[in-house]
Amino acid sequence: MPINITMPALSPTMEEGNLAKWLVKEGDKVKSGDVIAEIETDKATMEVEAVDEGTVAKIVVPAGSEGVKVNALIAVLAGEGEDVAAAASGAGSAAPAPKAAAAPAEAPKAEAAPAPVPSAPAAAPAPAAVSSSGARTFSSPLARRLAKEAGIDLSAVAGTGPRGRVVKSDIEAAVAGGGAKAAPAVAAAPQAAAPAPAAAAPKGAPDEAVLKLFEQGSYELVPHDGMRKTIARRLVESKQTVPHFYVSVDCELDALMALRAQLNDAAPRKDGAPAYKLSVNDMVIKAMALALRDVPDANVSWTESAMVKHKHADVGVAVSIPGGLITPIVRKAEEKTLSVISNEMRDLGKRAKDRKLKPEEYQGGTASVSNMGMMGVKNFAAVINPPHATILAVGAGEQRVIVKNGEMAIATVMTVTLSTDHRCVDGALGAELLQAFKGYIENPMGMLV
Repeated sequence: MPINITMPALSPTMEEGNLAKWLVKEGDKVKSGDVIAEIETDKATMEVEAVDEGTVAKIVVPAGSEGVKVNALIAVLAGEGEDVAAAASGAGSAAPAPKAAAAPAEAPKAEAAPAPVPSAPAAAPAPAAVSSSGARTFSSPLARRLAKEAGIDLSAVAGTGPRGRVVKSDIEAAVAGGGAKAAPAVAAAPQAAAPAPAAAAPKGAPDEAVLKLFEQGSYELVPHDGMRKTIARRLVESKQTVPHFYVSVDCELDALMALRAQLNDAAPRKDGAPAYKLSVNDMVIKAMALALRDVPDANVSWTESAMVKHKHADVGVAVSIPGGLITPIVRKAEEKTLSVISNEMRDLGKRAKDRKLKPEEYQGGTASVSNMGMMGVKNFAAVINPPHATILAVGAGEQRVIVKNGEMAIATVMTVTLSTDHRCVDGALGAELLQAFKGYIENPMGMLV
C-alpha cells in the first residue's frame, strides 16, 4: 500500500505553509532522515525529513505551491517491493483530507481549530489519529495501515518510536497480544462534530468601502503574505487582550560607551579579525537580562489560572527583516558574557534575515527588547509580544544638556520605555525593573562581574 507524505506542522501554531522546494524527484529512493523538501512558514524556511523508507512514486504538490494546509497530501512513497506505477496511480485516494481542512481555515484565526501538538520537524509529517477521548496519537503511515487492517485502536497502543510515535513493530505486538479493537464510529465523531462555520466571511477580498476613498488608478493591491498576516493578527490580539502600561526613563551612556570601546579594543584577534565586536544593543540585552534576574517578580507571564514565574531571562530581540520582523531569543542571557551575546545575536540576526531560524529560536522567551535608536528614533512605546509581560523600547543615544550638582553639563543620554502587561507587572514593579536596568547601563562594570 502506498505511503502518504503529508504537509508537516513545523510549529504549534502553523496552519498552512508554502512548499518552496523539492529536494527529491519522482523515482528517487529515500530513507528515514533524508531531507526531502523545504517548507516556508510565515517566519522561516525549514527542511523536512523523510520518516519512512521507499521510492518517491508521485509528487502531488509541486514546488512553489502556496497555502498548503497542514496534513494535506503532498507526495506518495512506494514501499519496498511495491510497484511504483501502481502507487502513483493510487495517489489520489487519500487526498480528501486537505479539502476537509480547507473550510475551517477560512474562519478568523482567533476561532481556528486547536493548534497541532508541538513536535520536531523530522517527526511532524505523520498526521495524528484521534481517539474517542479526543487525545492525539502520532504514528507512521505503515503503522496506521496495519492498525486499520487489523482493527486495532491506535490510541490503545503504546508507541516505542521517537517521541512515543506508534510504529510497525508496536502494531505487530498489539495484534499478537490481542490488542484493543478500534471503534470507527466514535473515532470519526470529533471530525464530524467540527463543521466549518456556515457564514464565514470572505477572506482576502479588498474592502470596497476603503478603496472608494482613493482615486481609481492611483494605487495597486499588494496581497498580504503569511508573515504580515501573522504580525497583524498577533498585534491585534495583544492590544485587545493585554492592558498595556508604560514607564519611561533616561539613561546616561557615557560610561557604557567608554567601557564598550575599551572591551572592543581588547578583543583577541583570530585570522586578523576580532573575536567579538560589542554593540550598544548587546549591552542593552545583557542589562535587561540582569534586571529581570534582580527583579524576579517582573520576569513573569500571565495565564488565567496562575502566574508563570520564569527561572531564567530569555530575552527576545526584535529584528527587522524584509516584509516584517521576527524576534530571535537569547536564552539564559543573564548567564552569558557580553562577547557570547554579541556573537550569538550576530548569528541569529543573519539567519533571521535569511529566514533560516528554527521555531525554537524565535518562539517563547520571557521579555523583549526593541531598539530603534540606530534609526534615529528618540523614543517610542512598543507593543507587548505575548506570552511576554514586558518589552523595552530603546531610543537613540544623543547629547543632551543635563544638570549635575546644580550645574549644566553635556551627557550622552538615551530614553527607554518599558511596556508592561498590567495584569502581572504593575506600575511600581515596572518602575523597579526599569531602575535596575538603568543601574546597569549607567554603571556598566556591574555587567562584567
